[in-house]
Amino acid sequence: MAEAERVIGTPDTPEAGSEPEESSGAGGQESSGARPKGKRRIAVLFTVAAFAYVLDLVSKMIVVAKLEHHAPIEIIGDWLRFEAIRNAGAAFGFGEAFTIIFTVIASAVIVVIARLARKLYSLPWAIALGLLLGGALGNLTDRIFRAPGVFEGAVVDFIAPKHFAVFNLADSAIVCGGILIVLLSFKGLDPDGTVHKD
Repeated sequence: MAEAERVIGTPDTPEAGSEPEESSGAGGQESSGARPKGKRRIAVLFTVAAFAYVLDLVSKMIVVAKLEHHAPIEIIGDWLRFEAIRNAGAAFGFGEAFTIIFTVIASAVIVVIARLARKLYSLPWAIALGLLLGGALGNLTDRIFRAPGVFEGAVVDFIAPKHFAVFNLADSAIVCGGILIVLLSFKGLDPDGTVHKD
């Protein structure tokens, strides 16, 4: 009988040993559950980027078709008007002699953001990087497809506040994304969702 009890009792040991496998399986479920969150953040990034890019592209098409070679349109008196200007420089008209360099920089920014997206688990960072990506793509499209030539094209600017440089919606997206990144960095929030304190 004792031998029978031992034989019957032996299967209990593997079952007890199988508990870590279940817990490790649960851990696997947690890690796999983190992946959809990352994918959602990536989806937010590209959705924001697409929205900023399309908005910039459509606005420039309208400006070129309706406003270029015409008198400026006053929106708020002399304080804000729409005026079509071709800008061969960087944002807000700086560095017109370095168009190709700015084109290379914009391309590099897009590549960096695309690589960083794989480690993205923070919604605010997804929005910030999406704004940067959409703005960079908007101005890069002008650099490639507009006159005077490929990678030397002049960007279409049209928002003209008083006593300030003329800019476009892509520039606005880049500035807003940059400001948001600075704020997130001050708060210690990293793109992967972790929070650190200096």
